[in-house]
Amino acid sequence: MVIKFLTDQPAAYIPEIKTLVVADLHSGIEHELYKNGIVIPPQAEKFRKQIERLVSLTTAEKLVILGDLKHKVPGISFREELEIPKMVEQLASKVKIILTKGNHDTELEDIIAKSVKIYSSRGFRIDKYGFFHGHAWPSKRLMGCDWLFMAHIHPVVEFRDNFGHRIVEQVWIRGSLDAEAVKKKYKVRKVGKLHTIIVPVFNKLLGGVAINKISKDELFGPLLTNKVFDVDRSKAYMLDGTFLGSIKQLKKFKIK
Repeated sequence: MVIKFLTDQPAAYIPEIKTLVVADLHSGIEHELYKNGIVIPPQAEKFRKQIERLVSLTTAEKLVILGDLKHKVPGISFREELEIPKMVEQLASKVKIILTKGNHDTELEDIIAKSVKIYSSRGFRIDKYGFFHGHAWPSKRLMGCDWLFMAHIHPVVEFRDNFGHRIVEQVWIRGSLDAEAVKKKYKVRKVGKLHTIIVPVFNKLLGGVAINKISKDELFGPLLTNKVFDVDRSKAYMLDGTFLGSIKQLKKFKIK
């Protein structure tokens, strides 16, 4: 089994099921920025072209979006209602789209074509692969998977030198759920291997959460706050493929 992190792209490809995985597009965030005096061109067309290139590169047959396709919550902004259906319709003509809802995806069904399969925040599985957003407990069915993909965290790592200069890089986080904790939570006797990947955001306007700087009390999402996923033991990889080490190691690292 091979999962490919596409070089310099916040997207993964699973050859076994010919599936491209992306997360957290937050299309429409430009509208929120505009209300605060920041003018950003619409991003939906840019996202469509970028994803289409990745579909072509990988020859993916399915596109999984791990939630937060839209940004405004609650409700839907004019820009989202105008741009998201067009973007999704054009993508759907190239690849089958499957989406699990994120906490920003309120009323998404009202504007998305019926050809797009939309699952609840509890996620879905394809063979031994499970997909969910991360702001809610995933479905029990996913606990039989060997690989789980989640979003919501917006992972980055942060470094500072002695002069206060700050470097922030998007990262992939790879670890595993605690099998015993999962069995206790879901009242099951058997689980899959539960290898877990936290996917970086597709929309770089969002920024991120410095996973090596926040304390355990500041973590969010049920898997992290209930210690089902041990962040410190997980490993971080930059988008160019550079392995940075475990989060525990990164918390101790300082630029001199």
